[in-house]
Amino acid sequence: MSLPQILAAARSIENGFAATIPDGWMQGRTSYGGLSAALALVAAQRIADDLPPLRSATVNFVGPLAGEVEVTARLLRRGRNATWISAEVGAEGAVGLSATFVFMGSVEQSTLHLHEVPAPADLVPLAEALPLPERGGPSFAPNFERRFGLPRSDVAEPVICWWERLRDTEGLDPMVALLLLADALPPGVMPLTGPAPISSMTWLINLLTAEPRTDDGWFLLRALGNYAEKGCSSQDMAIWNTRGEAVAVGMQSIALFG
Repeated sequence: MSLPQILAAARSIENGFAATIPDGWMQGRTSYGGLSAALALVAAQRIADDLPPLRSATVNFVGPLAGEVEVTARLLRRGRNATWISAEVGAEGAVGLSATFVFMGSVEQSTLHLHEVPAPADLVPLAEALPLPERGGPSFAPNFERRFGLPRSDVAEPVICWWERLRDTEGLDPMVALLLLADALPPGVMPLTGPAPISSMTWLINLLTAEPRTDDGWFLLRALGNYAEKGCSSQDMAIWNTRGEAVAVGMQSIALFG
């Protein structure tokens, strides 16, 4: 069941909607984080029809989400150029995810131009990239097509870089589709630990374009671990389109249980 199908089956509630998270979108005992965040963004976008583009999202993964969830949003502030909206996803009366979204229009007076988010130098081009094995991976993995983005190496490094695209984006807002995709990688430190239980705690993503575009739905995702100590891990994240243009950057904190 894809996100467009989940949204089509949702029912309206006060300040949002109720939806059911199917087993095919689970990650262990909770919903895949990108799906929960995308649901929150949909609720936030419905606050107003004339919102400027999404520019930043701060997401807190508070507790497990499964089965029927309630997704609500409220306006925090609307200024002349920027709007802040908070959203929550809850189940059985408990909050599972809280998020703050910042929507911001262009500032035409600004003359600063800085684009220093280069794609990996040893990137494997999409046409030459090998697909990941179909078997294995979390329950939500079949919702994506995945290919290795870096050459195979015998040296374990705290980085994962894959080409990915959603199998079904029919009718989805491009920003919702990108947020749904953006959390699809395992933690960057996973090559050092091997398979281990993990739990995302916080996620910050900044959008570098008002309208994410790419070819045939493919984006390059990278998670680069920069810290791990006593079960806490931090990583930098980035997303590029097929033309090598950065469309998003982020940071994430992850709990490691192994």
